Amino acid sequence: MMDAIQKNLLEQVAGIHEVPQGAYSFRVDGSLYDKHDSENITIVKKEDKPGIDIYIRPGTKHESVHIPVLLSKTGLKELVYNDFHIGADCDVTIVAGCGIHNSGSAESEHSGIHSFYVGKNARLKYIEKHYAEGDGNGRNIMNPATIVVMEEGSYMEMETSQIKGVDSTRRSTTATLGDRATLVVHEKIMTHGEQFAETNFTVELNGEGCGAHVVSRSVAKDRSRQSFLSNIKGNNRCSGHTECDAIIMDDASVTAIPEIVANHVDASLIHEAAIGKIAGEQLIKLMTLGLTEEEAVEAIINGFLK
Repeated sequence: MMDAIQKNLLEQVAGIHEVPQGAYSFRVDGSLYDKHDSENITIVKKEDKPGIDIYIRPGTKHESVHIPVLLSKTGLKELVYNDFHIGADCDVTIVAGCGIHNSGSAESEHSGIHSFYVGKNARLKYIEKHYAEGDGNGRNIMNPATIVVMEEGSYMEMETSQIKGVDSTRRSTTATLGDRATLVVHEKIMTHGEQFAETNFTVELNGEGCGAHVVSRSVAKDRSRQSFLSNIKGNNRCSGHTECDAIIMDDASVTAIPEIVANHVDASLIHEAAIGKIAGEQLIKLMTLGLTEEEAVEAIINGFLK
């Protein structure tokens, strides 16, 4: 049975209060806690290293897989390998994420390498949330790496968010797209205190008619630091767009380096980056409606990261 701390972490990163229906795999405090297959989805524990293989049968529609990771003991450090094999013509959702509760003085760390093999004409929505808490002074570290290989006509949407408690994170995402494949990425990050967050996207647009849309929105408070790097390479007739929007506050620091490389005459690529503080007129408008300055700032941030 999960304790109250673990149940809270589960709700924060996966949006569930109990064991879900369908396929799932729960990893708790460094080991596989429980897993369950469905008729069309099989989860296999790796024998040679920590992690699982998820196999989704071709043609599977409107099913989901939950694979949360929970760390509630201080000082735990792990590296996990998860491979997802999404069959042709699927339409599925995968809900991942990591929650850490650190009540001690030692560092707690979860690093994961997720590899996605998205079959022909398959559709995949991937949701990943990172969250940390605790009443100790131990640092919470998460370093996720994502590798995506997309076959002809496939579609993948990634929603990643990190809004509380993670002291240091380095996120790496690499993707290779085939003919008419589409990748859409929405990233949300908020840092405060002395926290550091780095994200690095590299997309190879190899297929004819493929496309990628990468958007990062972030808020940096206090003395925190953020770095956003993206590189989209158009190697065929394709379209690509990378965008970084950041709100900077207090003594924080934000770096944005969006890069596009056209290696084909019919590659259509766009990059955008904007960093700035909250506009004074926005605050004034909300404060005239009865909000305090603190409430107005919170409302603007919540709307920005929504």
